[in-house]
Amino acid sequence: MKSIKFILVAMSVMAMTFSCKTETQPEVKTVEVDSKVEEKAALDPNATYAKAEFGIEGMTCAMGCAKTIEKNISKMEGVKSATVDFDKQIAMVEYDEAKVTPTSLEETVKKTGDTYKVVNMNTNSTAKDHKACAADCKMACCADKKADANKTMACAKDCKMECCAKKGKA
Repeated sequence: MKSIKFILVAMSVMAMTFSCKTETQPEVKTVEVDSKVEEKAALDPNATYAKAEFGIEGMTCAMGCAKTIEKNISKMEGVKSATVDFDKQIAMVEYDEAKVTPTSLEETVKKTGDTYKVVNMNTNSTAKDHKACAADCKMACCADKKADANKTMACAKDCKMECCAKKGKA
């Protein structure tokens, strides 16, 4: 019994002696960092942005599922912002309509995992659907109501008013 105690005491003393460091200088390690950090392309300030809100079925956790979907959508070119709420099972995305479509958003969610399914896709364009007609518009709907009947104007190239779209552009 004495020999077992002696061995245990000897092992404890050795462990304390060799495990404690007496160095006062901290150990410095250098880590190589990849200088080719991929940055997201700058957003176009003149772009037409739309918002999409949709449900995502099949998520089982906030960190693994929701954050992965959010990260993958955010990486898409043309996406201004993306938020996935695990508790409400919804995603809210603001994107450039010229670069991203609701279908591409849905495909990105599906590519993230086979169990995820997009439901109830709602999109709202932030673009003005009805722009004012140009000063030279000759369509009756665009005529200046204050001007006399002989003074009519032609629709501008970018006019999206209903009357200009139906009758064609002059």
